Amino acid sequence: MIMTIKYDSNGLVPAIIQDVTTAKVLMLGYMNEESYQKTIETNKVTFFSRSKQRLWTKGEESGNFLNLVSIKNDCDNDSLLIQVNPVGPTCHKGTDTCWAEENKSSYGFFSTLEDVIAERVANKDTKKSYVASLFDKGINKVAQKVGEEAVETVIEAMDNNDELFLYESADLLFHYLMLLQAKGFTLKDIEAELKGRHK
Repeated sequence: MIMTIKYDSNGLVPAIIQDVTTAKVLMLGYMNEESYQKTIETNKVTFFSRSKQRLWTKGEESGNFLNLVSIKNDCDNDSLLIQVNPVGPTCHKGTDTCWAEENKSSYGFFSTLEDVIAERVANKDTKKSYVASLFDKGINKVAQKVGEEAVETVIEAMDNNDELFLYESADLLFHYLMLLQAKGFTLKDIEAELKGRHK
């Protein structure tokens, strides 16, 4: 892999480490030419430790390696984006990331909805929460509701009212997220299934 890298006056370049699957930024480290070459050769991310003044391969003591997937240079050739498959938590404090974030896939607002559904199911406030009341009626009712919303979405798809089509589509997706949780699954499971089919 031939890449032009502009090292700073100390012979270092910042390396942003990102989980290739979740797209979460895991940590920031620094590389010199030697650690960059070792990373390429071993497929395990190796940094130059500024405090210890030596090379260190992430995980050499903990076993929490960062398995290399790709390295990209930025537009000025003076910082690297390194995508990895991490083994275990990345931070030395034991957290998934150095910002104490959980390293999990995010599907934007859909992930927020998954969290809201899970919270309302856990609270079981059937008088105040539509989600809790529907779950309380059992999985057959949740599945039935998905079927109803699917039919309504199909009907609106055949009409010319885009506003109603989007409204029913949103209802369908929301209830489908509920059904997934009722069956013990999340969007991550659907993503894995689709990835397995992709060729």
